[in-house]
Amino acid sequence: MSLRSPLPEIGRSLSENLSSSAEPVDESSSAHAIQAKWQKYWADDETFLAGGAEDSRPRKYVLAMFPYPSGDLHMGHAENYLYSDIVARFWRHRGHNVLNPIGWDSFGLPAENAAIRRGADPREWTYQNIAQQKSAFQSYGVSFDWSRELHTSDPEYYHWNQWLFLKLHERGLAYRKKSPVNWCPNDQTVLANEQVVDGRCERCGAEVIKKKLTQWYFKITDYADRLLDDLNQLEGSWPHKVLQMQRNWIGRSIGADVDFVIEGRDEPVTVFSTRPDTLHGATFFVVAPDADLASELVADASDEVRESFAEYLAKVQKTTDIDRQATDRPKTGVFLERYAVNPVNGEKLPIWAADYVLADYGHGAVMAVPAHDQRDLDFARAFDLPVKVVVDTTAPITGAMPVIEVDDDGVPIDTLPALDDKPSLDDQHPSVTGVALSGEGRMINSGDLNGLSKRNAVARAIEQLTANGTGRAAKNYRLRDWLISRQRFWGTPIPMLHAEDGRIIPVPEDQLPVKLPSVEGLDLSPKGASPLGAAESWVRTVDPASGDPVLRDPDTMDTFVDSSWYFLRFLAPNSDQFAFDPKEAARWAPVDSYIGGVEHAILHLLYARFITKVLFDIGLIDFTEPFSSLINQGMVILDGAKMSKSKGNLVLFQEELDKFGADALRVGLAFAGPVEDDKDWADVSMTGAQKFLARALRLSHDVASPVDVLFKGGDAALRRGTHRLLADAPSLIEHTKFNVLVARLMELVNLTRKTIDTGSGAADPAVREATETIAVMLDLIAPHTAEEMWEILGHEPSVGLVTWRQADPALLVEDSVTAVVQIGGKVRAQLEVPARISEADLEALARADERVIRALGDKEIVRVIVRAPKIVSFAVKG
Repeated sequence: MSLRSPLPEIGRSLSENLSSSAEPVDESSSAHAIQAKWQKYWADDETFLAGGAEDSRPRKYVLAMFPYPSGDLHMGHAENYLYSDIVARFWRHRGHNVLNPIGWDSFGLPAENAAIRRGADPREWTYQNIAQQKSAFQSYGVSFDWSRELHTSDPEYYHWNQWLFLKLHERGLAYRKKSPVNWCPNDQTVLANEQVVDGRCERCGAEVIKKKLTQWYFKITDYADRLLDDLNQLEGSWPHKVLQMQRNWIGRSIGADVDFVIEGRDEPVTVFSTRPDTLHGATFFVVAPDADLASELVADASDEVRESFAEYLAKVQKTTDIDRQATDRPKTGVFLERYAVNPVNGEKLPIWAADYVLADYGHGAVMAVPAHDQRDLDFARAFDLPVKVVVDTTAPITGAMPVIEVDDDGVPIDTLPALDDKPSLDDQHPSVTGVALSGEGRMINSGDLNGLSKRNAVARAIEQLTANGTGRAAKNYRLRDWLISRQRFWGTPIPMLHAEDGRIIPVPEDQLPVKLPSVEGLDLSPKGASPLGAAESWVRTVDPASGDPVLRDPDTMDTFVDSSWYFLRFLAPNSDQFAFDPKEAARWAPVDSYIGGVEHAILHLLYARFITKVLFDIGLIDFTEPFSSLINQGMVILDGAKMSKSKGNLVLFQEELDKFGADALRVGLAFAGPVEDDKDWADVSMTGAQKFLARALRLSHDVASPVDVLFKGGDAALRRGTHRLLADAPSLIEHTKFNVLVARLMELVNLTRKTIDTGSGAADPAVREATETIAVMLDLIAPHTAEEMWEILGHEPSVGLVTWRQADPALLVEDSVTAVVQIGGKVRAQLEVPARISEADLEALARADERVIRALGDKEIVRVIVRAPKIVSFAVKG
């Protein structure tokens, strides 16, 4: 049995595998000359423009999440746009009309803050950075359709943000209200819930506080059920982690709205509860201190209580929601000297303001059932409030009989604990143990619910509440409406006018866009109010209908509005007649492959899904999900740590590009590991990538057979290797196994070189077939080298538009196959093994391989997956 190892270990020995080559490698000048040559050709030829309506090829829309122009591209950009380019190039080779556009998410705080520091216009900083990044993209060889370039900070783009706002307003989905909002004291602006990470501003890291402001919202909660339920459509096409994150964020709860009468108040207060069956166990009532209800109720309390409440509220407003919800935090509160009436038994419940209840959860108030809720119990114990058990968790909830074991003579074996040894309900009483009873059981102390199981009791309680007119079945969501107001300059102005009589008037569509004014004379530094409000000549205008003086809304929109629909604008980026052409949307959308980081799992993706559903409801598009397939890439790190300027561990994209060339950088990243894994730049071998590309390029020079040679009579072993790759490559690409594709290309390069040097020679037709196949497939990873190879081989450009050859089934039948050995998801070795090898023998061969032994080291093998004869995969720890 022969074992061979043409493949290096991913991320480690790329250069080792090729270092034995005697070929000299020009590491920079030739690569850069080839780059310049083919980048000019692509630009002049407009090679990668998407075909128009007359193009009859099947269509694919490939899109990478567009960048923010915060400076030069970084290694994360290099990875993201490499992967999207691989997918786009692949579908062109498969005969598709591919749309692969690019634009910039160019509004936002970084530009405004940079302008403040420099005393400049944010436009200057933004468009200078866009020019820098555009040049870097072109140097990187990404096959974008540059004719569709867009910038969200252009009036031609944000015109349609304003149009979208008006459409939502027409449908009652854009509204204004006063409520507690997340406030960043450093950036002096409002943050959406999703922009608060661990109680801090996701942009600057400042501790976020609560502040009451009148703001604009999009009513995303109207779509909560559809946003949640439609995730089922994306199973298998989106990463499971992302789907779960969205489900958790939407957070649907099923229960009941229960109406509590408040003594001395005309209107009842509605409380949401997932456990209406435990209403008999409610012993007090809690309202959020920052809810309007708390301020209303305390107004009639004694001076002492009002003073205590005011002090308490001030403290709460400085505390983050995350801290307020922490389970290990001491419970605090103020008794408001008011009482609520329990609708099921008429008991009076004292009303407390306590910070563990949030103003925006449910209705900002809860019924407290301390025996069965740990936070309620902690509060009750802190303030010596009663604890009433209404679920007997020691009672069986089924009628199943215990299984009795017997000995050989049929005599029962006493394996059950004595009845006296079983903990009683009194022993487990929460007031004694300090632990709430949260398990299943049967209802007690609950009137005619007594004896019911939890499920039956919940249903019965809702029936009774409905019949009595004191409650109803309800849903509650963790999701909150989308707060879009921002008190900053560099964003889309909100197209609304404020009249002196309090009316709010939409700007007519024919007067859009409402353009940003010049920054001349404006102070953009954060002061807690929108800088636009100080632009007197801009903010003061007239009502287009009446001619009366009005004020423009001074706030700008959250930049996530910009990115919620940009994929549609690419379909008509220069139109001044519509945001997008519905006919083009029907042709191209939704996006077939969307590529970007998992950090956007909640914010951007959720908002894009919402806006897509709104546009569907309006009748402008015929689909309800914007992105059919989602690919999340890992981060590029250095020495095990995330790169950052402050840590001084940055790897600069442009420096690597200048030093090694675009193709080597692309090969190194593609080969570094699975798409979804983090890649440590310390493990990436750029010199190895250069050597590999030099070997591939040399093959094209060495081919000695004519262009029209028939391949059929060529070397059988080399032809089998070529056609194995032709057969396997499409699946590798569609399953984003880009690192394995590079490894397989290296194998074919080595096999072709061996055939030339020690086999049938350079004139063998199989050598041309293999080299042409390498050139076409290498276009995905290293397009400049691939174009050069294709031209040297005697073909007209562009290799990027050449259709892949089909594998010959007759050449796929063989006595031996190449088995891949993976460790922790990374290819570490390849073994030539019999086609009918058993799983046990294949695993034994893998374990005995020196490269595998070295890669495993002292790691613990957690699991081994063997799929003979193709793969052995070791899952490891340590």
